Amino acid sequence: MREPITVAEFEDVARERLPTMVYNYVAGGAGDEISLRRNCAAFDSLLLKPRVLRDVSRIDTTAELFGMKLPHPILLAPAAYHRMVHPEGEAATARGAGAAGAVLVASSLSNITFEEIAAVAAGPLWFQLYVQSDRAFTRDLVQRVEAAGCKAICITVDTPILGTRRREVRDRFELAPGLDRANLRGCRGATSVHIEESGVYSEVLDATLTWEGIDWIRGFAKVPILLKGITAPEDAALAVEHGVAGIIVSNHGARNLDTTPATIEALPGVVEVVDGRMPVLLDGGIRRGTDVIKALALGARAVLVGRPYLWGLAAAGAEGVASVLNMLRTELLAAMALCGRTSLAEIDRSVLWPVPGATGAPH
Repeated sequence: MREPITVAEFEDVARERLPTMVYNYVAGGAGDEISLRRNCAAFDSLLLKPRVLRDVSRIDTTAELFGMKLPHPILLAPAAYHRMVHPEGEAATARGAGAAGAVLVASSLSNITFEEIAAVAAGPLWFQLYVQSDRAFTRDLVQRVEAAGCKAICITVDTPILGTRRREVRDRFELAPGLDRANLRGCRGATSVHIEESGVYSEVLDATLTWEGIDWIRGFAKVPILLKGITAPEDAALAVEHGVAGIIVSNHGARNLDTTPATIEALPGVVEVVDGRMPVLLDGGIRRGTDVIKALALGARAVLVGRPYLWGLAAAGAEGVASVLNMLRTELLAAMALCGRTSLAEIDRSVLWPVPGATGAPH
């Protein structure tokens, strides 16, 4: 088979190599997967405006986030259980991210500990936090990852319970023998069981978490705190009030509540409410470099990709992860040049073609 050159081709390879249960776990969404399809389709409804006769001999994709200078605005979103996808798991992901100059947001549900990931990482690491009902354990976990070099913590706030993920139910998804949630070892009740008998509640998700819990974490955390999973402008306004450092507009890869807007559709409303008071990032549906420039045009400071790099991991380990990221960056470079933009600061809504009725098109 030829070397994949698109995310879709990486997914084709991954589908062939992964057990059906694992492929469906990564690929699937909630309910009838309407939002899953919409996340990508909404990007397709946005058109770009080419510009000509501009000096685009040098393109700068450098981004700055929380004092960090990054070579490009493409981060790796948190995802659970990488050793289900590749034997080296998160270690391979971290090496691939470092090779491509990307930030890896390591998951609370990693199969190896954050400290083990940090030991092999060649680039910045953030940490995604599922707040545990055991608050003492949660505090210890935050302090552990900070001590290991974590640069920011992304608290997932859109998952008090699990969505109705029919593929997982049908496949009776469970962790492979010998794998566990390494970061949660020793946490009261946090075993390797994926779904409780209720079908929606999980022992690693705290359904009692409120804004008070966010304030509590901010009170002792030493790194920037971002909230991951905000789509409603009302929640974005509350995030500003509670003084967090950033927002990630996300619908959890469309794995929770079905028939929600695509994240790119929700982005403008969040950006308007935030009004420049904190960085707004976006994940969900990014499959091409043209998707990246569209997200930046609508106000995102950076984007995160999830399934694309997991397909790369399944296809070729660390090299596959780096290949996917380099492919997306190359496509972003091309899109910027052909839209006549030489830096991220020059990307705004005017790169979008004003088609009446198109999602997010400028008025």
